[in-house]
Amino acid sequence: MKKLKNCVRGLTLTAIASSVLAALPAWAVEPFMLKDIRVEGLQRVEPGTVFASLPFRIGDTYSDDKGTAAIRALFGLGLFNDVRLQVNDDVLVVIVEERPTVADVSFSGVREFDKDALLASLRDVGLAEGRPFDKALADRAEQELKRQYINRSMYTTQVVTTVTPIDRNRVNLNFSVSEGDVAKIHEIRVVGNKAFAESTLRNLFDLDTGGWLSWYTKSDRYERSKLNADLESLRSYYLQRGYLDFKIDSTQVAISPDKEKMSVTINITEGERFVVSEVKLEGQYFGKEEDFKSLVEIEVGQAYNAEEVSRTIKNFTDFFGSFGYAFARVEAVPTIDRATNQVSFSLQAQPARRVYVRRINIEGNNRTRDEVIRREFRQLESSWYDSDRIRLSRDRVDRLGFFTEVSIGTEPVPGSNDQVDLTVTVVERPTGNLAIGAGYSQADKLSLIANINVENVFGTGNYVALDLNTSDYSRQFVLSTTDPYFTKDGVSRTFDAYYKTQQPYDAQGGDYTITTKGLGVKFGVPFTERDTVYFGIGGEKVEIEEGNELPEAYLGQDGTYIPATVGWTRDERDSALVPTTGRMQRFNTELGIGGDRRYAKLSYQFQQYIPLNKQYTLAFNTELGAGKGLGGDPFPVLRNFTGGGLGSVRGFDQGTLGPKSAVVGSTTGETVSIGGARKLVLNAEFIAPFPGAGNDRTLRWFGFVDAGNIYGEDESIDMSQLRSSVGFGISWISPIGPLRFAYAHPVRKFDGDKIQKFQFQIGTSF
Repeated sequence: MKKLKNCVRGLTLTAIASSVLAALPAWAVEPFMLKDIRVEGLQRVEPGTVFASLPFRIGDTYSDDKGTAAIRALFGLGLFNDVRLQVNDDVLVVIVEERPTVADVSFSGVREFDKDALLASLRDVGLAEGRPFDKALADRAEQELKRQYINRSMYTTQVVTTVTPIDRNRVNLNFSVSEGDVAKIHEIRVVGNKAFAESTLRNLFDLDTGGWLSWYTKSDRYERSKLNADLESLRSYYLQRGYLDFKIDSTQVAISPDKEKMSVTINITEGERFVVSEVKLEGQYFGKEEDFKSLVEIEVGQAYNAEEVSRTIKNFTDFFGSFGYAFARVEAVPTIDRATNQVSFSLQAQPARRVYVRRINIEGNNRTRDEVIRREFRQLESSWYDSDRIRLSRDRVDRLGFFTEVSIGTEPVPGSNDQVDLTVTVVERPTGNLAIGAGYSQADKLSLIANINVENVFGTGNYVALDLNTSDYSRQFVLSTTDPYFTKDGVSRTFDAYYKTQQPYDAQGGDYTITTKGLGVKFGVPFTERDTVYFGIGGEKVEIEEGNELPEAYLGQDGTYIPATVGWTRDERDSALVPTTGRMQRFNTELGIGGDRRYAKLSYQFQQYIPLNKQYTLAFNTELGAGKGLGGDPFPVLRNFTGGGLGSVRGFDQGTLGPKSAVVGSTTGETVSIGGARKLVLNAEFIAPFPGAGNDRTLRWFGFVDAGNIYGEDESIDMSQLRSSVGFGISWISPIGPLRFAYAHPVRKFDGDKIQKFQFQIGTSF
């Protein structure tokens, strides 16, 4: 009997036999106490991984059930092709055969996708370098690659996987892809429409049957996500025009036998058009019913509009939030009278409970210090929740210009019914720029550039700039520093030191120079949340070295200037980088209080951004300027306003609008632009996201209309002398700075104007 027992212990237990073990009692092992456990066959897997998965330890009693459980646990790791157990003299030997490890994943024949994107998709199904490999995993990887191509309407794509074994039980994988042709949308049908033409409804869709830009927009490629978005646009279109019972019955997508053409058919039921008969308030409004009624955007007597209902609900919840009710529930309950096609709404409010903000958390600021963000917050911890202050805080953080995205989420505090936490999530953008090299622009031609420009030094929110520029027309050395919180109350301080030499842009071949050396200091005092008043003083020394093509107006303009400045800014925009709504006003006064020149210079700028929807924005810009000499002196020519080019009236050469001066010693009557003491510039832009920009909200295109001119000190602003242009352009907050390209066609021009239709700039918004 004893010999039989030892013989049975020497038998091998295999992984596949876990079920067989239960069916063959002749192989059964009598329970015994384990003296030792050994593992054989490991190459890359750590022994500790195996031991941790076993349901027993040395000294435990071993049984068939525990052996079966051990095999199942080891297979469950997904690391082994085979697992066997052997028992010899109370010692358990675990014999494993490891699955190969993926050493490299490569692709051939891939043109449609970036290979990193495909690697990421394969990683989601478990295939990646360093992970175990088996045939089932390769099959899943093939199906995932085909799915990615199907999402791009490439239904004929074929994928062949080649597995190449290499040393140390590793494999290289190559996916050979035959992409085939793209299946394009051949037809889109809307069936069941009566109130609106089919062509009108199809124009709502991003998907279409192709056009001259389809090679770029790929709008003729079927994607389920795009179709869902188009269906939502269709539904919104009807619901905004009174069709309360509108529904989409079905959507059929058919593909031709050759898998190259697709047709989409959308079946709809419009229903009847309903008119709003009444809007009433129900629930708890804390005696502020009249205030809430003023927020109602649902118009009685007009067609039902789902968007107006949504905006009204948002207005109500925001108003409740402004006095602490963060979780107020507002429902617009309709009562439908189908006999008269009328609908009335009951706005039912349940304010729930008033809550405090326990804590404000900040996420995403890897470089920017928490303090820089927190000091912009007007919603304080341990105070009542106030949606107005939270919205203001978000806008203030966004206007810092350090982040491409700023959002604030509200989360209930577990175990508390009157507290919430706010989570501020930011996405930082590069705020520093180091450049050493050469540059080229239309205004300055070839130049050597060296600059360090950091808007958020060491994450402190401070600004430091050091610029060295050696161009044909403008050479400068500028050092500037700004501390936005020079005092705890938010008073900013800016120091400037500069040395500049320049020539006017249109002085060709001239060898005279204007040298300006200066120092200045400016303080910004916040008077309200959105209003800042600036005070500053500086000193300049201007020297003019006469030479060829020197304008006569520049004679006698050298000397000492001591300007004092007083300015005011009110910024109500939602963002400093890419504003879509709000208003910005800026007024500045510069007074020559000392030195060789007495003068006054006033300027005013007004910007208004009007959102048409989430994507499109109208922007308006107005700039006015006036200068006057004091004490009987004329206004200094070197303080003149200039116009033309980007930032002014596009389509006209940079700085060439306005009065001109004769050139010293010219016998041909040559004149050059010198600007003027009065300025009027008007700009209007239609702004939209650039096709294919994805989540980059800083890349946009725009169409524009510009008008403006520069006038002399003794001239009145004559509207008949305005220059104007129309055009389009692209703006982008790129890693190297704000880029702006514009093509303009002058609509109103006069003899002698210098035209420049294509212009580009790294700099300002308008």
